[in-house]
Amino acid sequence: MDRLKPYSDNALSLLKKMISTPSFSTEEKEVADIIEQFLQQNGVETFRVLNNVFAKTERFDKSKKTILLNSHHDTVKPAIGYTSDPFIPLEHDGKIIGLGSNDAGGCLVSLIATFIFYHKNNTLPFNLVLAATAEEEISGKNGIELLLNDKLFLERLEGSEIIGALVGEPTKMQMAVAEKGLLVIDAVARGKSGHAAREEGINAITIAMEDIAAIQSLELDKVSPLTGKAKVTVTSIETPNKAHNVVPAECKFLIDIRVNELYSFKEIISILNSVLKSDLTARSFRMKSTMIPLDHVLVKAGISMGLTHYGSPTTSDKALMTFPALKIGPGDSARSHTADEFILIEEVEKGIEGYIKLLEQTASLF
Repeated sequence: MDRLKPYSDNALSLLKKMISTPSFSTEEKEVADIIEQFLQQNGVETFRVLNNVFAKTERFDKSKKTILLNSHHDTVKPAIGYTSDPFIPLEHDGKIIGLGSNDAGGCLVSLIATFIFYHKNNTLPFNLVLAATAEEEISGKNGIELLLNDKLFLERLEGSEIIGALVGEPTKMQMAVAEKGLLVIDAVARGKSGHAAREEGINAITIAMEDIAAIQSLELDKVSPLTGKAKVTVTSIETPNKAHNVVPAECKFLIDIRVNELYSFKEIISILNSVLKSDLTARSFRMKSTMIPLDHVLVKAGISMGLTHYGSPTTSDKALMTFPALKIGPGDSARSHTADEFILIEEVEKGIEGYIKLLEQTASLF
């Protein structure tokens, strides 16, 4: 759409600046500065909580409900195998190549463009609040979770209720209505030390191997029609003992569990405790599985536009929100965290158009 070209041009320019600025999780200050300056240059009053930048439309009306537009500006470290500098945005063959271009820079700049489109003249029957947040890649406590509970953020809402959010993650602009939760467990197999040359000790590695075999054969039979089976994977194993001649008394391994919405974390831990000998300690219970109701106005608006909906195997900041949230954005999740990560210029352009249409359709159903 021609009317959106200035917005997409500015968004792509911002994306290139973001790629050029390293923004690993917990180290996002410089990229947050860039985003804040960009918004201010476009006439937007900004607010800041650590490395989280937020803003609200100019004619914010506390008597109206609010929809949150959120995505993150932190990135993982570059994957091995880049054929170009991951911090130099390379425009080639209709793509912008660089770290964070797809996850989630393209989504964030598309949401920022959408917010600016409505900022001065919000004709929607609800408010819009934009939040560009930190630490998503590590599920950190100084990102969206901090912001949503911060006094400054709550004061600026003026009592308006957030009734839903658009969470920008690469979904090919289709609707991820559900996503698996993440439960990370530290497991410790305990044996008894002894000399490897004699029949001494109880080898903790053997106990760990038996437990890992039990995990591999574990069947979690509650299958979600949206997110499928819960998935339990051992991702790391080690012993503190490095001597070749000592039977280890302890062996640690790490369990990554992607939990569908049919299981609680407590239920998963109970099942594991019933089949494993190792001691289990959960790192956190924060990243719960989530689902936005299919009759929520954001989802109904998307369905009326012909968008498909599905369950996502990956976890996002959606898990830390206390209100319904729809994960949707330009780009492809399969490119995230890969070498030569890229997003198509056309995807950003269509992302902006898609977000605006989704909000317009939401307004018509409101």
